[in-house]
Amino acid sequence: MHTILIVEDEKPIQEIVVDILKQNGFTPFTADTVDEAIAALEKHGAFDAIWLDHYLTGKKLGTDFVAEIKKQSKWKDIPIFVVSNTGGPEKFEIYMRLGITKYYVKAEHRLKKIVQEIKEYLNNFN
Repeated sequence: MHTILIVEDEKPIQEIVVDILKQNGFTPFTADTVDEAIAALEKHGAFDAIWLDHYLTGKKLGTDFVAEIKKQSKWKDIPIFVVSNTGGPEKFEIYMRLGITKYYVKAEHRLKKIVQEIKEYLNNFN
């Protein structure tokens, strides 16, 4: 069973993602802010993957979170899947330079399909 940290501040979306992930054999953990996500990493050590939104509660963005964990040798190799309502080449380029695994625009992808792709990725690389 894969563990995944969901960093998403919109509770309705967070709950739907948790349900879909559980249905697909994941053990999900949630965080609403960058600080909560860092605390979850410190508490649990590491996760098999991270589901990350761009805009989060507080002053820090998803890019801040990625930049922070990529500095830490114990976390830098965790696959990060950005799933956000905001698209655009600028954000995509920033995230790719930071070293994420994949970027999804929510409106362009079904959540079940994203979960399936994450599961396939983890099964192929773990």
